[in-house]
Amino acid sequence: MSRVTSTKVNTTPFEGQKPGTSGLRKKVKVFQQEHYTENFIQSVLSALGDRIDGCTLVVGGDGRYLVKEVVDIIVKMAGANGVKRLIIGQHGVLSTPAVSCLIRKYQTMGGIILTASHNPGGPDGDFGIKFNCANGGPAPESVTTEIYNISTKISSYSIASDISCDIETIGTTSHSVDGRLYIVDVVDSVDDHLHLLRQIFDFDAVRRLLTGSDGNEPLRIRIDCLNGVTGPYARRVFCDELGAPHESVVHSQPLPDFGGIHPDPNLTYAKSLVDAVKQGGQGFGSAFDGDGDRNMILGEGAFFVNPSDSLAVIANNLDCIPYFKRLGVRGLARSMPTGCALDRVAAAKKLDLFEVPTGWKFFGNLMDAGRLSLCGEESFGTGSNHIREKDGIWAALAWLSIIAQRQQSVQQILEAHWDEYGRNFFTRYDYENCESGPCEKMYSELDQLVSDSSTVGREFSSGGKSYTVAKADNFCYTDPVDQSVTKNQGIRLIFSDGSRVVFRLSGTGSSGATVRLYVESYERENTKVDPQVALGPLLDIALTVSKLREHTGRQEPTVIT
Repeated sequence: MSRVTSTKVNTTPFEGQKPGTSGLRKKVKVFQQEHYTENFIQSVLSALGDRIDGCTLVVGGDGRYLVKEVVDIIVKMAGANGVKRLIIGQHGVLSTPAVSCLIRKYQTMGGIILTASHNPGGPDGDFGIKFNCANGGPAPESVTTEIYNISTKISSYSIASDISCDIETIGTTSHSVDGRLYIVDVVDSVDDHLHLLRQIFDFDAVRRLLTGSDGNEPLRIRIDCLNGVTGPYARRVFCDELGAPHESVVHSQPLPDFGGIHPDPNLTYAKSLVDAVKQGGQGFGSAFDGDGDRNMILGEGAFFVNPSDSLAVIANNLDCIPYFKRLGVRGLARSMPTGCALDRVAAAKKLDLFEVPTGWKFFGNLMDAGRLSLCGEESFGTGSNHIREKDGIWAALAWLSIIAQRQQSVQQILEAHWDEYGRNFFTRYDYENCESGPCEKMYSELDQLVSDSSTVGREFSSGGKSYTVAKADNFCYTDPVDQSVTKNQGIRLIFSDGSRVVFRLSGTGSSGATVRLYVESYERENTKVDPQVALGPLLDIALTVSKLREHTGRQEPTVIT
């Protein structure tokens, strides 16, 4: 056992260390400033107050540039601040779902996740630090506000610089820090999450599907990890456990710069997967983001499953998953911008439906109260109450379970769903890294529009179609569990036929502003119409009303989903 003494290092506050919906995200070079990372870690640890003494924390990241260096800082600072035990993923690697799993399994005080999620990595890329609470979910606003308040007044941080820990090797080391026992456990990054997934799904049924041991042709799959954290998880789950050929999993080595790949699983950034499935004849494809909590689903011929539809299909087929057959379904939920296909499933199955602001923490509150089993966001996030984060591997397994049970292709399953419920055509336009000032001016003008009582009843026309505004607002959410109120979550124009236009300024970027435009149109019968035809008039109305092109100077979005 090593014996070390902690020291206090004088420091001064940095501006802007305010965690957003997914923690603090900045450019790598910002975190590399002297004292910057230490200041924020100290603010996180100090926010725990007296609960930090003798507690256990989980630490891991998505393998991006700077993760190992920051893990080392956390090891030294956690011990100096009174933490008794630290659980770290081998190599400093843990997916976000795995961190939530470990927090819940070992009943820790929480966890620190080092990720900027779907943002680019490398020395010139992004980095992020996020705190998850004892329920396994992202810290609520009360906690992030406390972290920020501490960061504005910080004058010193505590660190035990002489602690040395080999995070490349699984094992336990013990230290005495200022006379207190401090244990660092380096664990296999995959084992605990894999064990949980085995309890949720019928692995035997999925194995028969993928190997052809059920007498049918094996379902060929392609899983693209985009050189993010899910590589080790995907190889263990889909190849070692379920029998898929090892070449089925690609870009499976977590890399500091993601190998130059943008780790965002959508049609733009995961185009290599789309092309490969289209040309390779696989019947199922999936991609995951940098930290493993987002997913994209493809069928044969690269048939794309919109995330809103994916959520609705899973909800409609939960009886294909043993976990839900065993525990039942307590409710469904979606983020406000997510398409309303889920609402129709909830109504048909007489289940509670919750519409919440963007941010997984809102789902966690409902889950902890026993009111929610399945939820998702249009930003390629899907999950259930098995943890308190979205879970990309889980979503792919859910789809494979449905395919195995129904013995239908991805496209057949989705088209049958549209036949039953109608189709919510949905698209999202992202305008990334825009100048903040003009975007805020545009948003202010839109806020004035929806605040004007004369907007309701107003008619907008384009392309030979007319839409009458039935509701106009800036979305406000009252949590049914704790009655907390969250305001200003997105400008909405909801039309009398159920169509919607939503505008949001995103808080997940590291610089500038990202404008997100969501457009949705419902068709009960004409489900095979070209989505561009179905959505074109509403898109034109949205761009005209917002003057988005004029404000941003962008004629086209960065990403279309």
